[in-house]
Amino acid sequence: MQQQFVSPWLEKLLSTEFFPVCRTHGDAARSECNMYCLDCNAGAFCFYCKSSQHKEHQVIQIRRSSYHDVVRVSEIEKVLNIDDVQTYVINSAKVLFLNERPQPRSGKGGSQICQVCGRSLLDMFMFCSLGCKLVGIKRNENARFILEGKSSTTRGVMPSTRLGIMMDEEHHHIYTPTPSSRRRKGIPHRAPN
Repeated sequence: MQQQFVSPWLEKLLSTEFFPVCRTHGDAARSECNMYCLDCNAGAFCFYCKSSQHKEHQVIQIRRSSYHDVVRVSEIEKVLNIDDVQTYVINSAKVLFLNERPQPRSGKGGSQICQVCGRSLLDMFMFCSLGCKLVGIKRNENARFILEGKSSTTRGVMPSTRLGIMMDEEHHHIYTPTPSSRRRKGIPHRAPN
């Protein structure tokens, strides 16, 4: 029954090792395996493999941030419901983490924590990564990754048909961040010498 709530390629994506050197194109520049084909669902590959073997396929590029794998929101939201997953801005791009990033327990932090791993989050999110949302879905069959009104093989999404994780109809809410809620509070200053 869980399969209708989770795209068939998601678990494989989350367990894939990214960034090894491609066995076929190892001598070329850009030969790190940081691409993933949602149609083939067969593991990571490099830029050159994409050009030759996945030309007409739905491919996403995985990036690295602080030794953790991330994906751009603009790529993944076309095929997956990412509501309730914390997003970050890294190098001017909105991204989210693929897997849990353990955080040492400390007394400080926000009032909201990841429902799976306990990482501190901004108030409007429930999960720190796609992996944690997957665990949350397995715990609660009313939650979903599949875009409402679309099959898992359909590409593209209409924003008005996207639903977030729903525990039940009474607790469902939609939060649309305003541009000012993502800005810094002030001008950053260098520390004194």
